[in-house]
Amino acid sequence: MDKKMKMVEAKSLAQKIAFAPFSFQAIKSMVDLGILKLIDESLPDGISVEDIEKKLNLNHYTVSTLLEVGTFSDVVELKDNKYNITKIGQCFLYDTMTKVNFNFVNDVCYQGMFYLKDSFVNSKPEGLKCFGNWKTIYEGLSSLPEDVKKSWFDFDHFYSDNSFEQVIKIILESNPKRVFDIGCNTGKFETAMFKNGYTGTMVMIDLQKQLNMAKQNMEKINKLENCEFFPTNILDASLGLPNNPDAVLMSQFLDCFSLEEIVSILKKVKNVMLGGTKVFILEPFWDKQKFEAAKLSLTHISLYFTALANGNSKMYSCNEMLDCINKSGLRLLKIHENIGPFEYTLLECSK
Repeated sequence: MDKKMKMVEAKSLAQKIAFAPFSFQAIKSMVDLGILKLIDESLPDGISVEDIEKKLNLNHYTVSTLLEVGTFSDVVELKDNKYNITKIGQCFLYDTMTKVNFNFVNDVCYQGMFYLKDSFVNSKPEGLKCFGNWKTIYEGLSSLPEDVKKSWFDFDHFYSDNSFEQVIKIILESNPKRVFDIGCNTGKFETAMFKNGYTGTMVMIDLQKQLNMAKQNMEKINKLENCEFFPTNILDASLGLPNNPDAVLMSQFLDCFSLEEIVSILKKVKNVMLGGTKVFILEPFWDKQKFEAAKLSLTHISLYFTALANGNSKMYSCNEMLDCINKSGLRLLKIHENIGPFEYTLLECSK
């Protein structure tokens, strides 16, 4: 593609990248000020700059400047002195995935991404200092500002939660009585398990602050008696795991660690497994995605891990994870593909 592209086209695309942060904040302003919504409500006739100013009580400078940028960002279009919203613009109003990603980038990542290069050089999340003095974002998750915390959890839950129904059916095929959820977070998977009639024990394993939130959520659904809570730092070699799981789930968990750390985690899991224990690893591998938008999103999310989460992990390819499984001594039983609407992959393993 690049060889066939004319230099004038290349320069045009290069400027879009150069000014991408400007475009992002301009569109965010158009959403927050109600400009995009008003233009959408004016379909199919469109609306003039003057009418936007009057209806939203905004000055001419604000409206005209943002709409000029919005036009070149293809979220609005101008025809006969009236503005109409484009399909791209409507995504920022109505498409849940776009809104979740947009808010996550703005609230969680935007400031910290300035320190991306430093994060790579120093192998730690230098951007996290925008929020607090923690080694990883997970240590400070419960202490983040409420708007930031909401955007983080909305993002985290939006993708994996839509995969749980299929995953639960696969896990329950072997009728496990004791299921470990490593990296359980707020207990969304547990809620889905109990909703699907599971009557066994869920062993929830995470940092203490995450377990505090999970415990509150289990109390809300009256399932505390079906849960065990095991606080730990999975990377601490001196700390073990509970014994005798029938099944172990790690949902969107291992991408929070480096490849070397993943191998050590899987070895730790193997040490407490029974002969019939199954391990399930749920991940949205970027090389298993059908759509370019999904591949773009996942490869860019890797930069969040670099600058804010921990400084050394990323969204992995399926082959990278299979290599970790092999090095840990676990055996791959089956690859379940196309899990949920976002092309998750479930790797089923045994001892």
